[in-house]
Amino acid sequence: MAGVLFVIATNYFAVKMPVFLEIITDNHVEGIQKPFSILGLDLKIDTSDPLSIGLTYMALILISSLFLFFQRQSIIKVSRYIEYDLKNEIYAHYQKLDYSFFKKSNTGDLMNRISEDVSYVRLYLGPGIMYTINLVVLSTMVIYQMISINAFLTLLVLIPLPLMSFLIYKVSSKMNSLSTQVQKQQSIISTSVQETFSGIRIVKAYSREEELNEQFKETSKNYLKRSMSLVMVNSWFMPTITFLIGLSTIIIIYVGGLMSYQQAISLGGITAFIIFVNKLTWPFASIGWVTSLVQRAAASQERINEFLNTKSEIFVNNSKELAFVGKIEFSNVSYVYPNSGIKAIDNLSFIIEPNATLAIVGRTGCGKSTILKLILRQIDPTEGAIFIDGKNLKDINLENYRDQAGIVPQEVFLFSDTIANNIKFGALGNEVSQEELIEVTKAAHVYHNIVEFPLKFETILGERGVNLSGGQKQRVSIARALIRKPKLLLLDDCLSAVDTETEEIILSNLKSNQNAKTSVVVSHRISSLRNADQVIVIDHGAKKEHGTHDELIQIAGIYQEMYQQQLAEEEI
Repeated sequence: MAGVLFVIATNYFAVKMPVFLEIITDNHVEGIQKPFSILGLDLKIDTSDPLSIGLTYMALILISSLFLFFQRQSIIKVSRYIEYDLKNEIYAHYQKLDYSFFKKSNTGDLMNRISEDVSYVRLYLGPGIMYTINLVVLSTMVIYQMISINAFLTLLVLIPLPLMSFLIYKVSSKMNSLSTQVQKQQSIISTSVQETFSGIRIVKAYSREEELNEQFKETSKNYLKRSMSLVMVNSWFMPTITFLIGLSTIIIIYVGGLMSYQQAISLGGITAFIIFVNKLTWPFASIGWVTSLVQRAAASQERINEFLNTKSEIFVNNSKELAFVGKIEFSNVSYVYPNSGIKAIDNLSFIIEPNATLAIVGRTGCGKSTILKLILRQIDPTEGAIFIDGKNLKDINLENYRDQAGIVPQEVFLFSDTIANNIKFGALGNEVSQEELIEVTKAAHVYHNIVEFPLKFETILGERGVNLSGGQKQRVSIARALIRKPKLLLLDDCLSAVDTETEEIILSNLKSNQNAKTSVVVSHRISSLRNADQVIVIDHGAKKEHGTHDELIQIAGIYQEMYQQQLAEEEI
């Protein structure tokens, strides 16, 4: 409401400026004495004194500008706060959605909803609404003043303005369409550059620089074509406005000049008319822009609402604290991936006792990682049930349960931050001492690598930890899980990039100095599983073998076959 009042005040004093010039002109040129009033009060101004004229006109400009400042502060500033709240709401909603949502969604689309779509909504709620209100208020005031001077000339002058609004709407629509194409092509370029830089080692290893350079040139050429089309259409924008405003000005001068001979209008009135028409230029020009903006904002808000109305498939109403003991039970669990229809887990049953270590082994793509997703309830079983300390996993406090778990994923992700902060990311919000950092990095057998860096724990990692080797990334990720002091530790084939000797040291450290009560180790390397309390062999999502390492190598089956193959590889 305050914004609307400021718009009215701004335009009121802005409209008074041409009226003041009309009075001054008529007084000096034609000797006509007219009163100049503001808010119903007649002001006594010496129209023969240039200083009084200048100070009065300057005062009108300053007052109008002051209210314009308050107008933009109240409307544009509020739109920025709305943008801030909306982005936070979307980001918070991202955090609530489950794993399956992100598997189905495109990262670029998710980024656009929180950036481009929110920006279009803000433009409508800020400048869009402000210019619409301004158009109504200013047009009403200006047209009223013009009619009070001469109604017939007002009608003639206003004829080109609706035409200008229509033409600008068409130009704006075309510009928006081309802008979208340019943005899409820009996204393609950004993706191409990002992938090239991320995979620069592979590019150089295969000597594909020239080929990628040619591909980038072609992509850039397409971007140039679209950009030049946008520039061509954009070039018509200002000429269209200038031509139509010029047409209105010519009408004023020609017709007004003829009417002045008949004493139907004064020279001051003609002067005021010219200024009034120029004041109406942007409000009428903004009709097309605002109309186009409303369309884009409506589409963006629809996309945002569609996303915000998306509910997580993983939810729980239980807020009761969970005292995790460590027993995990799978009872006839099956899982089918919704998009592909692949049955990743098939009627799987097993029990992990507290303080025990379960090892899961199987060939690539057999469903090992899916079991860990089920244990953390990133996905829910299609059939069967999972029990945590005798309670159905769907009925326990999920956030509290995950707080007590530490996972080292197969695909390690490190942030562009210090090594220390990457490790502290796993902590539960408590202060982490230097001694704790040293302890967990020694347990993960990465401390000796960290201290070799000049800045040690304060070393900044590149994007995704690019300045670390694969094995170092995995060991930093293990330290991140250990800093959590988890009661449940999940290792998803996280030692694949380290040699056998290093793997033996890490597993020995985890076994002897382990805070986790229960551990699940997924691996394709048999050497990682020898000290597990029990081992299950998975094939096509089903449990094929179950027992200890020593028991399974005695059975002629999948486990023994994998063991023999790996022994032969080590000998070679």
